[in-house]
Amino acid sequence: MDGAQTVCDHTTAENQSHRQGSNMAIIAITQHVGMRGAELARLTAERLGYRLLTSEQLVSATSRTYNIPAEALGIVDERRPTFWMRFKTDTGRFTAFFRAVVLKEMARDQVVVIGRSVAQILPELGCGVRVRLCGPIKERTRIAAAEETLTAALAEARVRDYDREVRARIQTLFGIDIDDPSNYNLVLNVFAVPLVSSAALLASFAAEIDHTATAEQWGQMRNAALAAEVRAALLSHPKLGNAPFRVQSSEGVVQVVGLGIVPPWDDLVSEVVGRVKGVKRVEVLNQEMPPDPWQAY
Repeated sequence: MDGAQTVCDHTTAENQSHRQGSNMAIIAITQHVGMRGAELARLTAERLGYRLLTSEQLVSATSRTYNIPAEALGIVDERRPTFWMRFKTDTGRFTAFFRAVVLKEMARDQVVVIGRSVAQILPELGCGVRVRLCGPIKERTRIAAAEETLTAALAEARVRDYDREVRARIQTLFGIDIDDPSNYNLVLNVFAVPLVSSAALLASFAAEIDHTATAEQWGQMRNAALAAEVRAALLSHPKLGNAPFRVQSSEGVVQVVGLGIVPPWDDLVSEVVGRVKGVKRVEVLNQEMPPDPWQAY
């Protein structure tokens, strides 16, 4: 596994970032039924000249990179894994694969990402803004009815059922309550002002991040992305996929910690990790791991 494939052509975005001499912000927007999130993301990306990535694009890239049917990846960004589905699908591996692709794209900077779990994936490192969209149920019902050709009653049931389902799914996968505003940098009522005004607000947040985010913070962002790719590569290997590892990365030096990493397993781990683009050196440690908040994913 040589790391996640690129979702789209980054040449223009990367050249613009290089011309300005610094990294540029990441905007991660939650996607909910009846919130007009896709339109807000598009307007924001156009205003900033940023790339726009949707959950569909990210799922497709994950499917291609890790050779998993896109339908199976719906469990990561579409629905809650039920009791029986946990025995039928490897939810933890799929989530790790999806996270690796998302973080790699985020680390390229200058991007607006929209999805049901992308805000939870963006690390709190000062390089981006986690955006939670909200709005009155009446307005959301109206939008859902128009978009999905539903009666008002069915549209309201659709919105309420969706909210319960997505809250349960994020809680199951990430241990995060999506209704807790402290999990976001910005909670935005998309019906309070026109969408173009909301896009302008997000653009102002991006400008502030561009001015304040340090090279060290962006280095930590790239470290997080590389560690996620390495973890995904280990999980995708047929002989290593079930072994628990702790992965850390610092400027291309990757440390893999776990019990039982003794010959010949240490050499296999080093070989797999060394094939990930961006890895400069591999350190394999056979010892008890410290707690890892992402170990389950």
